Amino acid sequence: MSENRMKNHTSAGRLAKPGKRKQILFFFLALLCLPVLVFSGCGKEETEDENVVYVYNFGDYADPDVYDMFTEETGIEVVVDEYDTNEDMYPKVASGAAEYDVICPSDYMISKMINNDLLQPLQQDLLPTAAEYIDKEYLQFSESYDPGNIYSIPYSWGTIGIMYNTTILEEEPDTWDILWDPVWKDEILMQESVRDTFGITLKRLGYSMNTTDKDELEDALNELIDQKELVQAYVIDEARDKLVSGEAALGVVYSGEALWMIDANEDLAFSIPEEGTNIWLDSWVIPANARHVENAHAFIDFMCRPDIAALNCEYLTYSTPNNGARDYIEDEYVLESEEIFPDMDEMPELEAFNWLGEEMDQYYSDLWLRLKSS
Repeated sequence: MSENRMKNHTSAGRLAKPGKRKQILFFFLALLCLPVLVFSGCGKEETEDENVVYVYNFGDYADPDVYDMFTEETGIEVVVDEYDTNEDMYPKVASGAAEYDVICPSDYMISKMINNDLLQPLQQDLLPTAAEYIDKEYLQFSESYDPGNIYSIPYSWGTIGIMYNTTILEEEPDTWDILWDPVWKDEILMQESVRDTFGITLKRLGYSMNTTDKDELEDALNELIDQKELVQAYVIDEARDKLVSGEAALGVVYSGEALWMIDANEDLAFSIPEEGTNIWLDSWVIPANARHVENAHAFIDFMCRPDIAALNCEYLTYSTPNNGARDYIEDEYVLESEEIFPDMDEMPELEAFNWLGEEMDQYYSDLWLRLKSS
């Protein structure tokens, strides 16, 4: 993870209050210096501040080399701060406690930020590379949370599916039903995530992952309560370790993790059930209070270059929406991966998560508490 953190612009301490004569002397010195400061812009802090872009990103969510490459090419310093989840990021940005120039939230959180006036429209004329290389298919997906693609540019994407051990399961699990099969009691891993866990359950029932119908949500809750005794654990990162080590036979994982897991254990395979699944997109946005707007656009457009997108794809092993990146990927394992480059024509129904409003956010959270306490 990057060691760089957003610079603290607050003073390190308070100056002692000067005597009256010192105040007068300081006043005249200030008047003398004022024309120099105004016309030459010679203040060191001001000059440095103009050549910087403050980026708020998920932890370790870009090849560190690309930050250095951007600085070498543009002279703009990249200062990176990191967060673990969208929910960690949002209150910090919403409160105005820190000012960032570029952020990389997920789909549903972008919708929430748009709704709460936390983002500014992108200046498309400053993003020529994005216009050329971001695949229109992914722009269509992002329309569901950013109508007109006004506020965001897709950076990375993936799906959620079932990772399973081929030495234990003789056939590929092609339906979410297998996660409710008593045969696999204590062998099943579910995501410690309300939207992901309810999402796949809703898909299994034939409902939308973005439903606000409380009857449908109650149906999903009842299904999850019935399933709970079969589940070994609700996990996030631990799913990788447990499946790779053989502690569990199958589990719900993100496609971006699948390639790493298969490389670590060749007995594992990844399947997307026929009922459909979530397609998640993480995208670049510019906050409403960004102070280095041109630098922010330059950074986003740089990240949309095919060679840069290829470096990030290889580093993350997550899918890229950049239609020129494959020409620059050197790692054959990544290049030939069906997990990273699936045939979209053969994919089942994909649905991006939307923000459902504060009331439904709370309702989903209440359902999750009811599940965990059942």
